[in-house]
Amino acid sequence: MNQTHFQQIATAISVQPGQVAATAQLLDSGATVPFIARYRKEATGMLDEVQIATIRDRLEQLRELDKRREAIIKSIEAQEKLTPELAQQLAQATTLAELEDIYLPYKPKRKTKASIAREKGLEPLATQLLAQPSGQVESMANSFTNLEKGVASVEEALQGARDIIAEIINEDASLRKRMRDLFLRKATITTKLLAGKESEAAKYRDYFEWSEPLAKVPSHRLLAMRRGEAEGFLSMDIKPEEEEAIALIEKLFVKNNSEAARQVLIASKDAYKRLLKPSMETEARVASKLKADEKAIQVFAENLQQLLLSPPLGEMPVLAIDPGFRTGCKVVCLNAQGKLLDHTTIFPNAPQNQTMQAGAVIEELCARHKIAAIAIGNGTASRETELFVAGLKLPSHCKVVMVNESGASIYSASEVARKEFPDKDVTVRGAVSIGRRLMDPLAELVKIDPKSIGVGQYQHDVDQTRLKKSLNDVVMSCVNSVGVELNTASAELLSFVSGLGPQLAQNIVNHRNQHGPFNSRKALKNVPRFGDKAFEQAAGFLRVRASQNPLDHSAVHPEAYPIVEQMALDAGCSVADLIHNKQKQKAIKLANYQTNTVGLPTLHDIMAELEKPGRDPRASFKAFSFADGVETISDLKMGMNLPGIVTNITNFGAFVDIGVHQDGLVHISHLADAFVANPADVVRVQQQVHVTVLEVDIVRKRIALSMKADPFAKNKPRQRSKSKQQARTKPKAPQGDFQDKLARLKGKFGA
Repeated sequence: MNQTHFQQIATAISVQPGQVAATAQLLDSGATVPFIARYRKEATGMLDEVQIATIRDRLEQLRELDKRREAIIKSIEAQEKLTPELAQQLAQATTLAELEDIYLPYKPKRKTKASIAREKGLEPLATQLLAQPSGQVESMANSFTNLEKGVASVEEALQGARDIIAEIINEDASLRKRMRDLFLRKATITTKLLAGKESEAAKYRDYFEWSEPLAKVPSHRLLAMRRGEAEGFLSMDIKPEEEEAIALIEKLFVKNNSEAARQVLIASKDAYKRLLKPSMETEARVASKLKADEKAIQVFAENLQQLLLSPPLGEMPVLAIDPGFRTGCKVVCLNAQGKLLDHTTIFPNAPQNQTMQAGAVIEELCARHKIAAIAIGNGTASRETELFVAGLKLPSHCKVVMVNESGASIYSASEVARKEFPDKDVTVRGAVSIGRRLMDPLAELVKIDPKSIGVGQYQHDVDQTRLKKSLNDVVMSCVNSVGVELNTASAELLSFVSGLGPQLAQNIVNHRNQHGPFNSRKALKNVPRFGDKAFEQAAGFLRVRASQNPLDHSAVHPEAYPIVEQMALDAGCSVADLIHNKQKQKAIKLANYQTNTVGLPTLHDIMAELEKPGRDPRASFKAFSFADGVETISDLKMGMNLPGIVTNITNFGAFVDIGVHQDGLVHISHLADAFVANPADVVRVQQQVHVTVLEVDIVRKRIALSMKADPFAKNKPRQRSKSKQQARTKPKAPQGDFQDKLARLKGKFGA
């Protein structure tokens, strides 16, 4: 284990090196992030999941850096050019860019202008010119003219020498570091429309003539520019002021005003334009893309977490409807555990309009299966179907809930759905998914690729490996924070439990199918290939309500059972009695149960579980209804105040479903009366909100919404001091009326 790495990471995330070292040891032993965060608080000093995941990711990066360092050292050693000084430089490099800069002069190259000049024997002349002595350069160069070597004149000799100098300048590690910093701090990103592409590139017209500082460009805007370039509509250039870049080279390489110095200056300009500028632009593109990806992935991850942790209805019989017009509405009935009991198709909407027959079917199914809630998918014909259901004679306790069906069609055609319902049509599977989402969003949504759920921005433009890893972390975190009922969970849900995975999850399901429900956590050890390590990592996150041991219903880890049993013994009662007796719990002195490995953090967690065993961290379910009489975009009028559900959050605002089959946009400037820097600070996915309609474009299906108290009030100009007005250099947003910009937002910034 590399202590230097621990110190670097500790400094970066403001923790102690010992915490990083302990976390690294646990990770290397096969422990998962949720397990370490929950059950190894004493070892890590109470690090949370985000910190632990950051340590894991940074360790991976540093270990990859070490591998590259070793490969570079071997390459230079093979060239017999590794000196003690060079070895020390390589050892002290802390970034990949720094390593590559040091390696660049020794890196095997294809034939270059400089290598050709060296073959002609012009390197000594380049060395002389770099020294910049006084005197005539022609006389210096004259002795290097040689027809046999292809140097026919003094000018050819000087040109070759300048080519060598340009390469030397380009390969100077100190200069590259400063030039890289200049690009990242002061470069401007500029985009232009490619000739003849205007009609095809309408959605990118904000960027036909666009320029702003690279360091300040928002992630969504950078990704939009890159997509426009990738699709062949835009050209993109990244560079600082050329004079400043050249001056940086001059400061390091031009020593005086001699003729030789003027040759070096010519070589400096060539080095920048031909070598450094393209190289630094490539690095700036990569660095800015990584930064944009990180932000976009963060937004996606936060949205996904909020969606997965949406309040569940719970274990209640549900009737689910996948609405439709011509093909009818697919109806399924599920029992409290989500098992399919019944399915049919009704035609309450146009063109059939079989309202009475459809109503009789729904009322009979609700009575027969004692339905507690009706889930209606929010796709085509959803509001019409909701209106139809609202007119039926249903039990007063029966809730009618609109459910976001994004990704349900993906699930219905998936291998998972085919295994679960091999003899059912895809439409039946989709309706089942809608019903189960109402009962338990987390348990159902884990069956779908997160990218199909529709809560990201530019998800197809970011690094897919990083995106998948981040989203998997989110799903695993959510699953383990809620806990999983061992005897009802699907293989897909179980696969995200700490220490399991697809194979062990399937083994658990197979064992359950063959031998019946598990009667305890300990019975997990009878599952094939379920060893001690898997048990250690997974057991605390699995619940067994059928167990006689009440601790198996909780998040108390089996390794801590003896502690709870001792607490009960000291309190003169059983473990079950201790769980239900608040007075006895309050009388427990935690300090009496501390050991070398179990401290107060774990003991406090144990007491919290005894107070509320197996508590669900998700909020309580709250029914929601859209406004009556507002069912299509044509029903909207400016100034209407409507209830809505936040469906997606981006860097520039939030999309809200108001029940008209088209989400509206609340721009970041209309999320609150106060300034909002990050939309996620104000709203959450699936949050119930009230919005005001600002503008409606029926033709282009664009809706502008506001969450301000008085969205139509004229904004008072903010007072600025004269100095601030003069210093203000922030670029203006792309111009154009709000309606035009709104018309392009979905295409530019949508999922």
